[in-house]
Amino acid sequence: MYAYIVENKLRKTFAAINAGDVSLMLDNLTDDFVYRFEGDSPISGLRNSRASMALWWQRLYRLFPGLQFEIKEVAVIGPPWNTRIHAVLDFIVPHQPDGPYKNVVMQFMRMRWGKITYIHTLEDTQRCGRYLAWSAAQGCAEALASPITDQPWPGPGPFLQA
Repeated sequence: MYAYIVENKLRKTFAAINAGDVSLMLDNLTDDFVYRFEGDSPISGLRNSRASMALWWQRLYRLFPGLQFEIKEVAVIGPPWNTRIHAVLDFIVPHQPDGPYKNVVMQFMRMRWGKITYIHTLEDTQRCGRYLAWSAAQGCAEALASPITDQPWPGPGPFLQA
């Protein structure tokens, strides 16, 4: 029953995001949350403040107008004080006349007493990079912007700097 409640909450949150409202998502974060999005793009980074998350969502809506998430699979594991959520999503952006942009997103989340403490998002970064390069070629300068991040990203290392 608990897993059903958590999955239902997740589905309601993504329905709100699809409608352009991220307030439910932001309200479901703990004060000490971490949101990690892999890659070397304007949407990657490590965020741990509601302000940076709000800015990130605004950027996501600008870069991917009309974005929609389709939940393909959800697994909820663990008790209320240590819940792990695994979600597989299709990320779809309407695009005419060529057809939609589509990407696969995988998220791992940790939840404690109904609030999200950690989100780690993975997607096909090459596909995302091609879309952002196309968008930049169409005149969208933000498609080349640095990530909105609360900590240095991606961090030191010979293969981690863009």
